[in-house]
Amino acid sequence: MAIVSPEIKSPQDVHASDREALFPREVEDEDSRAGTSDLPSASLNVLNSIIGAGIIGLPYALKQAGFPLGLLLLVVVAYVTDYSIILLIKSGSLSGTTTYQSLVHSAFGYFGYIVLSLLQFTYPFIAMVSYNVITGDTLTKVFERIPGESVGEEHILANRYFIIFLTSVFCTLPLSLFRDVAQLGKVSLISVFFTLFILIVVVVRAFTLGPQIPASMNAWTFAQPNVVQAVGIMAFAFICHHNTFIIYGSLEQPSLSNWSRVTHVSVLSALIISLILAACGYATFTGFTQGDIFENYCKNDDLVTAGRFCYALSILLTFPIECFVTREVFENVFFASAPWSRVRHTIVTVVIVAAATAASVSTDCLGIVLELNGVLCASPLVFILPAACYLRLSSEPWYNPNRLLSAVLLLCGMAIMGVGLVMALLHQQTCTHGQEMFYCSSLNATTLHGHNATFPSST
Repeated sequence: MAIVSPEIKSPQDVHASDREALFPREVEDEDSRAGTSDLPSASLNVLNSIIGAGIIGLPYALKQAGFPLGLLLLVVVAYVTDYSIILLIKSGSLSGTTTYQSLVHSAFGYFGYIVLSLLQFTYPFIAMVSYNVITGDTLTKVFERIPGESVGEEHILANRYFIIFLTSVFCTLPLSLFRDVAQLGKVSLISVFFTLFILIVVVVRAFTLGPQIPASMNAWTFAQPNVVQAVGIMAFAFICHHNTFIIYGSLEQPSLSNWSRVTHVSVLSALIISLILAACGYATFTGFTQGDIFENYCKNDDLVTAGRFCYALSILLTFPIECFVTREVFENVFFASAPWSRVRHTIVTVVIVAAATAASVSTDCLGIVLELNGVLCASPLVFILPAACYLRLSSEPWYNPNRLLSAVLLLCGMAIMGVGLVMALLHQQTCTHGQEMFYCSSLNATTLHGHNATFPSST
């Protein structure tokens, strides 16, 4: 099938149509373009875009990087996120564009548009795969704790493949078939509440469970070998760049100063939540930390079961939003000039969901999924493209601080992408899915609230 470019007209025509899609034709002045979001609402939307599935992989990122260095890198990634999403809006102002796609087209032509489209398709698709992995890991343990039911390891409800298939067919696929994302748009606040509850669970268990689990050898070493993969996981957790222009355009007064305030508040809030969850999660399990932190907790922990259930609900409601993005990119590239068709819409949606389901049953290790999506997709979207667009469009001298910082950001992003991919493939991580961690047998004998358990020395 031939690829149909939505940019066949002129870049000026594209930019005009992009602007009309977000802003009324009669209000072109930056300070008068009327959206509907006030600053707190926009900040909440950005925050909800950041604290998604990747947040439960942050303790694992500290394991990969080393606890002290990992915390420092988390702050750096948050700063880069803050800087780069403001840089996107600055670049959009320089080029007169109002979407990420038209910005990259303005800077690098149709080839750049195709590269960005590939990244914007792949990132949410792999995110969908990770959501399925999380759902399969999480709901099986929830079902095993159903009161009065005997759901053992051989029970069909304890089969992660069946759960992934069941939730895909009866939950995520029907929701993904909606045409308009606004039909699922009233979940941001609920998702944030779910995340805060999960944060409370992790913090509580750091104090009640952590002292009963032996620390692994070199648990508090400053740095570990897999630093680059850790940065990829952090980038995956903090990415919100595909929503930047949409949220900016929704502001009642979309100015750079207002956007900077929104960005600073939301990224700082996300950083605080991420630091607490990552530190408490890693401190509880140290070197035994899994890519999905919930895999570390014992099955008979009812507080964690409640956290798992809340997280599963959040993931099931987030999956369709990523599917919308994937489908939209596919439609824009292959069917840009064709009228909307319900049959095509349904077929494309079913194929995307089926492909994500098939990919998710091929692995039960969330860590490798987060690593690959981080280094392959999140790193270019967070580090490389915002910096490259600004360097291409800006007429400032090379020694200007913004250009120098953008150049550093570009080089770091390229290094993270290249080295991270090689490291992730050469040093694939192992998981213990479906198996109780070694400390759970002793904890089960004493219960989580009983006396301290005794473990063999850790190596």
